[in-house]
Amino acid sequence: MSQGSPGDWAPLYPTPGPPAPPNPFVHELHLSRLQRVKFCLLGALLAPIRVLLAFIVLFLLWPFAWLQVAGLTEEQLQEPITGWRKTVCHNGVLGLSRLLFFLLGFLRIRVRGQRASRLQAPVLVAAPHSTFFDPIVLLPCDLPKVVSRAENLSVPVIGALLRFNQAILVSRHDPASRRRVVEEVRRRATSGGKWPQVLFFPEGTCSNKKALLKFKPGAFIAGVPVQPVLIRYPNSLDTTSWAWRGPGVLKVLWLTASQPYSIVDVEFLPVYRPSPEESRDPTLYANNVQRVMAQALGIPATECEFVGSLPVIVVGRLKVALEPQLWELGRVLRKAGLSPGCVDTEAEPGRSRMISQEEFARQLQLSDPQMVAGAFSYFQQDARGLVDFRDVALALAALDGGRSLEELTRLAFELFAEEKEKQAEEKEKQAEGPGRLLYKDGFSTILHLLLGSPHPAARTLHAELCQAGARQGLSLCEFQDFSVHHPLHGKLFGTYLRPSQTPNASSPDSVPALANGAVQAPKQKGD
Repeated sequence: MSQGSPGDWAPLYPTPGPPAPPNPFVHELHLSRLQRVKFCLLGALLAPIRVLLAFIVLFLLWPFAWLQVAGLTEEQLQEPITGWRKTVCHNGVLGLSRLLFFLLGFLRIRVRGQRASRLQAPVLVAAPHSTFFDPIVLLPCDLPKVVSRAENLSVPVIGALLRFNQAILVSRHDPASRRRVVEEVRRRATSGGKWPQVLFFPEGTCSNKKALLKFKPGAFIAGVPVQPVLIRYPNSLDTTSWAWRGPGVLKVLWLTASQPYSIVDVEFLPVYRPSPEESRDPTLYANNVQRVMAQALGIPATECEFVGSLPVIVVGRLKVALEPQLWELGRVLRKAGLSPGCVDTEAEPGRSRMISQEEFARQLQLSDPQMVAGAFSYFQQDARGLVDFRDVALALAALDGGRSLEELTRLAFELFAEEKEKQAEEKEKQAEGPGRLLYKDGFSTILHLLLGSPHPAARTLHAELCQAGARQGLSLCEFQDFSVHHPLHGKLFGTYLRPSQTPNASSPDSVPALANGAVQAPKQKGD
């Protein structure tokens, strides 16, 4: 499907119904024969020269970045740098950075609107975040401070530039790091103009520019005014997008450097001043700013986001992984020559039985240690490294494909439903048969296993489904009304629970096909 074509997920929606939202995680680049010839010629002549010169300039940035922080203690770096260091090094890095992007083909940076002062808007939020070229927005913003991973400090040149920038660093491995980042963002944003502005990409990852991903609340925690900054690449061919599935980093770099020239538009929107409710609720603040920016861009604001390393899409009332780990588990087991239907998966309904990796291997008749470790990692482990055998039983039943959707959802209910609370009325038990209900933990486990739904989102949905009644759980009838008989969710469950069919691009119900009209093998970012 060509970029920008409507109805990317249309087969999943009943008719009539709401228009299908675009899938922001997939970018397809279609080149005509003439364009391929042009890129081959320019790629052989222009791209190598541009990339070589750009890397030379990148390394020339290092002395200026080092000079600004040389000899300063950690206490001194907790305050904004001033004096000759600021004047000489800041201007040097700014000029060389513009030269670097110029050499890569970005001959023009067109700026619209007026950038607010640090007093008017201590925080800048830029979107859509679609490529590793987006740091070009730092130039018209006069090199504001950024938030980056602490691990990037060890990257040559990049680490020096982060120290030069006095970036706010967050570590994935330190649980207390996020709290310190929140405190530092609030300290700088409320410094009364003492600190330069802080720039955020609130989506947190790259998309294909078709829709805005859900904004993370980090930029809005301080409750101060923010200025939205829009980034557009109005070129005839989109070579810059670096989405979860699509051209890899080297291909994007080569194709962009092979273009005669590229243009980027940076637009400063009016400062957004939060209401008292938004100042108290960063999530509400983030959602409202997202809608304002989406309206200005003319694209939808979505709830799509990355959870861990997996992209999550929104279908109806469900958040589901674009490619659930269940599918990958199926590929691993088929590679091992294992048929899920041949495995004895007798699990006791409503009662967990924790198993180790060794018992898991015996149960699935797997002997290759690497294969065992890979398959075992797909299940949620407790503090002792054990997994619930009910999870394994349900996953294998889904992969077997021998059950109908009604039978599979009934099995899921039987495995994870629990006895009703003692205060339940006797007439309720008689009306609904066995006194068992599906509570939020079991419900979220089922959705996570079968659809890749994040646990928090599944628990929130469970609470919404239970609001109609006085109970805290769902009966089998209610669970199947939601998962089987609902016109949208039923088709979604049926699509996801046929993983053996999903690689077939001709299948109209293939979820990757529903997501963007075509099926491709996932590509790693290091391509």
